[in-house]
Amino acid sequence: MALGAGPFGTWERTVAWRYLRTKRKNGGVALISVISFSAVMLAVFALITVMSVMNGFRAELLGRLLGFNGHIYAQGPLVNGPDREGVIARIKAVPGVIQAAPLVEAQAMVIGPNQVTGAIVRGVNPADLRGMKLISANIKQGSLDGFGEGEYGGDMVLIGDRMARNLGLSVGDPITLISPSGPATAFGTSTREKDYVVGGIFSVGMSQFDESYVMMPLAQAQPFFGRDTAIDYVEVKLTDPDNAKLAKATIEQAVGPGAFITDWMDKNSSYFNALQVERKVMRLILFFIVAIATLNIISGLVMLVKNKGRDIAILRTMGASQSSILRIFIMAGASIGLAGTLTGLLLGVLFCANITAIQSFVEWATGTSVFSADIYFLAHIPAKIDWAEVGGIVAISTLMSILATLPPALRASRLDPVEALRYE
Repeated sequence: MALGAGPFGTWERTVAWRYLRTKRKNGGVALISVISFSAVMLAVFALITVMSVMNGFRAELLGRLLGFNGHIYAQGPLVNGPDREGVIARIKAVPGVIQAAPLVEAQAMVIGPNQVTGAIVRGVNPADLRGMKLISANIKQGSLDGFGEGEYGGDMVLIGDRMARNLGLSVGDPITLISPSGPATAFGTSTREKDYVVGGIFSVGMSQFDESYVMMPLAQAQPFFGRDTAIDYVEVKLTDPDNAKLAKATIEQAVGPGAFITDWMDKNSSYFNALQVERKVMRLILFFIVAIATLNIISGLVMLVKNKGRDIAILRTMGASQSSILRIFIMAGASIGLAGTLTGLLLGVLFCANITAIQSFVEWATGTSVFSADIYFLAHIPAKIDWAEVGGIVAISTLMSILATLPPALRASRLDPVEALRYE
């Protein structure tokens, strides 16, 4: 009786499944199938994990960088003119602007009980500092109470937790700042030195800021760095940092003639361009790994076709068409790739969802830090799953698995039944 059914019918699926089941005499084929499954699984797992970590690293880094720093920086003669408050008010009126803070920023030497280090001192108004949520919401010791107010609050500064640890400081301890921009004398420019009190210690989770920045009241920073009543720039924050390019022109008009406007993309362009290039290259390399993994399916199917030559000939004589034989071996090979892809997807998602716990366990088990904040800037391994990207990975892996089955499946479908049975 001739075999007849629709494409991918029950009998085709049954035969494909029987060919995949392990039998002692086909142990070599079974072993290659297991290897193919494992290779696809590990490739998909690696691709999802690496891309999620890179997405998380960029998002965390960008979030902290833009939470600590501004999105647009405005300078110009009118910023330090008599109508500075009017300029700032006009900037705040620009759609999308949530904060416009006048700042003084300069380098200084910081002296603590145990050590001396360089630092970037940022002078900011108390109200504006409270609006910088990344700092005000991450004060681990002390508080902002009294910052910039009264005799004690005027001499109060905030420092990062890594700086406090390096210098041996805690809340209430005295700290000495030395500015190289002191008054001019007959012998050159002298330094300016003053004692302050540590009023709070913040931790934003990025070593670049936690070990290098000192926050000081603007009214103290201006005379300390010889600015008199001037500021260095107005730091502008937007509701959406990605709109910085669009907002620059409007803010330039608000600042007035002679305005010099830069944004965070200009300031950090080389850094984020390097991250973007690295991300694209890594994605390409890992896709090649997935392609190589799916090629293992070819080896397994070639051996399966060779071992099942007699069965194929019998099916053809019973009425199975070439297309049916083609579909049987496509299903046999693609199911290996699909199973490996789905297992890799599950492992990758679970790994990314629990990456912090996994990092803690590995560090506990090995007694070493696997993600040093000194090297990677962040205190933990971030992971952000982009489901559209994950969907693309699954689709490409499945497509590659199907394409890998075509050469051996075509060979099986073109097998001559007479030649296959001649020596049986």
